[in-house]
Amino acid sequence: MSPVSQSRKPGGSAARPPTRDEQAARTREQLSHVDGAALGYRLDPWWWLVAAVAAFLVFLIASWPDPYLAILIFVRDGLVVTIVLTLASFVFIILVGLLGGLGRISKNRVIYVITSLYVEVVRGIPLLVQLMWWYFAAPVVIQGIGVALNITSMAQYRANAIVLAILGLVICYGAYMTEIFRAGIQSIHRGQMEAARSLGMNYLQAMRYVVVPQAMRVVLPPVGNEFIMLMKDTSLVSVVAVADLTRRGREFMAVHFNPIEVWTLIALLYLVMTLFSARVLAWLEKRRGAGGTS
Repeated sequence: MSPVSQSRKPGGSAARPPTRDEQAARTREQLSHVDGAALGYRLDPWWWLVAAVAAFLVFLIASWPDPYLAILIFVRDGLVVTIVLTLASFVFIILVGLLGGLGRISKNRVIYVITSLYVEVVRGIPLLVQLMWWYFAAPVVIQGIGVALNITSMAQYRANAIVLAILGLVICYGAYMTEIFRAGIQSIHRGQMEAARSLGMNYLQAMRYVVVPQAMRVVLPPVGNEFIMLMKDTSLVSVVAVADLTRRGREFMAVHFNPIEVWTLIALLYLVMTLFSARVLAWLEKRRGAGGTS
């Protein structure tokens, strides 16, 4: 049958081609019947859990302003410190993890041994112990080196709690992030590197423009999980004189002796932050098509 005869109705008249709006409506109708093809504007149902926890938090504060509102006002600066500490540490953790991951697959024996030794040693020491070493022991070491080398600035060094807390978090989480990036890079088929090199790229260019961008899609889910764990583990910095959310809650409890209200509010604040972060990360994963290789 010729194309002309196919375009005619049974009655012999030519069929009117569908308009753009009709085509779009037909496409939406077809997608609505396909699993996994939900339209982008549909809300993730887990956002309702975030809203429920936040609503419960607001309910407590509105119904019993004494003590819940008083606690929130007291710990709000610690809440800001927790958020800033998490974001600042995570930026450096990503950089350390990416460099460490490249070092773990390096053909240079020295680089490989150094990065492998870093991962194995740091992963074997609890985070709390590392934070305490950086805050209490590291300044003494720096002062001793300053005295030995007659460097006044080092000999008179005084610990900065926030800087050393970020340093401890970065070094500890950087080891775990190194393994995540190593696994992500190695999951990319070696043919991608070979194709890039055949186009005239050197090793660094191939990693930068071909391999690493694909690996980022693979590592996004575990990296997001590390971010949520980091946000919770920042509570450990309260033992090294950082006035984060947990420390401020402990200070309020020490004065007013109401542990149930204080730690209920602190727990809800952490829960809202982690649930919100998890939903944002899930949205990023869906938008980027994360979790698979191509």
